[in-house]
Amino acid sequence: MPVANRPTRRTATPAAPSTARRTALVAACLAVLLAAATGCAPQDDDGSGSSKSSAAPPAAACTKGKLATQVPGKLTVGTDKPAYAPWFQDDAPSNGKGFESAVAYALAERLGYDRADVAWQTVPFNTAVAPGAKKFDVDLNQVSVSDERRRAVDFSSGYYDVRQAVIALKDSPAAKARSTADLKHVKLGAQVGTTSLDVVNDVIKPGERPAVFQKNDYAKTALKNGQVEAIVVDLPTAFYITSAEIQDARIVGQFEAGGGKPEQFGLVLDKGSRLTSCVSGAVDSLRKDGTLARLEKKWLSEAADAPVLK
Repeated sequence: MPVANRPTRRTATPAAPSTARRTALVAACLAVLLAAATGCAPQDDDGSGSSKSSAAPPAAACTKGKLATQVPGKLTVGTDKPAYAPWFQDDAPSNGKGFESAVAYALAERLGYDRADVAWQTVPFNTAVAPGAKKFDVDLNQVSVSDERRRAVDFSSGYYDVRQAVIALKDSPAAKARSTADLKHVKLGAQVGTTSLDVVNDVIKPGERPAVFQKNDYAKTALKNGQVEAIVVDLPTAFYITSAEIQDARIVGQFEAGGGKPEQFGLVLDKGSRLTSCVSGAVDSLRKDGTLARLEKKWLSEAADAPVLK
């Protein structure tokens, strides 16, 4: 009988060491790959709105030649148009005048970029904080850091502690308000998507639905025309409006920071951006060495004369 297809008798003894060796080799390889991935991959979200390691990146990694910007060798900065004073001057973000323009150039310098390396891009406020890939590296547009916005974008460390304020025409009954309770029956307005509008809805809680505007320019026009009795904006903007734009208006008062934690403006970055840690580190250094304080003193009005609304 032919025996060519008969199974060959084998013992199990030689196979066991071979399998064990293969298993050990695979385990060792996986361990090496896991270690490499852990060293290179972003760490879990630390609650700051970005996926980054707990330790700050080394300074050498946060320089012009190392940063993965939209355009190699350039830092693309976004902001809305018009670019309002006192954050910018003459609606020209690239001139270095105004608090946020000056902060942008100070940040760029700290990261190793020359003034000529900074490219400005027009980005509407709502587009900057909406989900989706960004065409900018960082955006400055008086964007307050919030948990809700963190779900869509990354934020840097805060570069300005801000309060909200109420403006009314001097001869308006709203100008006599001394508390949030006095504002409940006032026709109020604020820009859509801002913490100014949040203050109206969550702090003042007016009896009448507030007017909502796409831009502060429209809110100011509505105030001048009597369509609203008062508007809510951030405090430096309120000082500028009442001193340079609507001189028959006055600041009714400002609101205290809620919960003991100040509202802060932060630079907006793409969600999970590889730049977030470096940008935050640069902002922290600008705060630590007094640069932010000096720029604030130069470009922003003092808030001492604005009464606090209880």
